Amino acid sequence: MGANTIAAIIVASGRGARAGSHPDGPKQFRRIGDRAVLQRTLEAFAGHGDIASISVVAHPEDRERMAAMLAALACERRIDLVDGGATRQISVHNGLEALAGNAPDIVLIHDGVRPFVSADLISRVIGAVSPSGGALPAIAVPDTLKRGSDGVCVETVDRSGLFAAQTPQGFPFELILDAHRRAQAEQDTPFTDDASIAEWAGIPVALVEGEPDNIKLTTARDLDLADRRLKETDRMIDVRTGNGYDVHQLVPGDHVTLCGVRIDHDQALSGHSDADVGYHALTDALLATCGAGDIGDHFPPSDPQWKGAPSHIFLSKAREIVSQAGGRIMNADISLICEAPKIAPHRTAMRQAIAECLGIDLERVSVKATTNETIGFVGRREGIAAIATASVVYGDVS
Repeated sequence: MGANTIAAIIVASGRGARAGSHPDGPKQFRRIGDRAVLQRTLEAFAGHGDIASISVVAHPEDRERMAAMLAALACERRIDLVDGGATRQISVHNGLEALAGNAPDIVLIHDGVRPFVSADLISRVIGAVSPSGGALPAIAVPDTLKRGSDGVCVETVDRSGLFAAQTPQGFPFELILDAHRRAQAEQDTPFTDDASIAEWAGIPVALVEGEPDNIKLTTARDLDLADRRLKETDRMIDVRTGNGYDVHQLVPGDHVTLCGVRIDHDQALSGHSDADVGYHALTDALLATCGAGDIGDHFPPSDPQWKGAPSHIFLSKAREIVSQAGGRIMNADISLICEAPKIAPHRTAMRQAIAECLGIDLERVSVKATTNETIGFVGRREGIAAIATASVVYGDVS
C-alpha cells in the first residue's frame, strides 16, 4: 500500500473467567516471567518501527492498573486508553471510533493476551493489507477434526482448507470502521473476530502465515506454561571463569610431578606436598569460580597431614566444592612454564589424569608448555611455574 500511517488496537478489557481468580487481577495483568502478559504484548508493538500509535481498550475498572503499566513501559509511541464494552466486538468498535478523529491508513487489531507475537508476524500482516482488503494470520489445522453429539463422535470433518485464526488482524481503517458500524447497527449476533465482520461486510481478507508460538493465553494452565517458558528463556546462563597461578622451586632430585604425571628429571620440585604446580594452579582456578578461597585455605602447609601428599587430593576437593556449590566444570586449561623437562611427550597423559580427576571429557582439558627464553628464575632453571584457567557453569544446565 506504500507509505501509510499504522495504528494498533490492543483489546484487553476481558475479565478472563476461564483463567480463574488471581491477586494480580484479570489474566492480562498476570505476570509471566517477570512482567505482566499485557505489558509484554504492548512491548511487541511499541518496539515495531512501523507502528505510529497504540490504543489499549481496557475495562474501566482497570484504569489504575493500566496507568501504572504504561508508566513502567516508558514507550516513545503514543498510547491511548479507551474504555471497553460488554463484548469484544463492542470493545474493538470503541477503539476504532476513538481513532476516527485522527484516522490512520491501516489498523491492526490484536488480542492483549497474545504476548508472543513477533515483529516478523506484525510486518507480514501489514504487508498483506491492500487498499480494498484485510489480512489475517492463520495456522493450518494439523489435527483430525471430529463432530460430536451427546458425547459421541458422529462425523470426521475434512480439515483441508481449515485454519486457526490469530491476531493481529490488519485492515484499511475506513473499511473496517464502516463494517463495525454496520454490524453494530444491523446484527444481533456478535462476531468472534474482526475478520468475520470483514467477511460479513464483503471485505476480502488475505491469509498470511501465522506462528505456532503466537498463542492466546486463555486458561490458568496456559499462563503457567507461558511463565515456565519465559523463566527458562530469560534465565541467565551463569558461566564463571577462575584463574590460578603457582610456582615451586627446583632442587636436586630425580623427578618432578606435573599435572599428576611423574617425570624423571635431574631436579625435583620443593614443596610441602608433591609440589605439583599444575594441579595447584588448577585447584585455585576452580575455587575462584565459587569464591571458595585458595588452596592454602583448605590445605595449609602448616598442617603435617599434607606433607608429601599427592596433589590430586587437592584437585578432587576443589571439584567437590564446585559441585556442592551447583557448578559443572566445562573446561580446564593449564600452561606450564619451564625450561625442562620436555612436556610434549607427557601432555596426553597429563590431560587424561586431569580429565579423570575432574570427571570431564578429555576434549575439555588442555595442557600447554612454554619456556621462559632463559630469562628470570624459570630461565635459570630455579623453578617451574603454572598458570591455570577453569570455566564452570553454575545452576541448572540440564
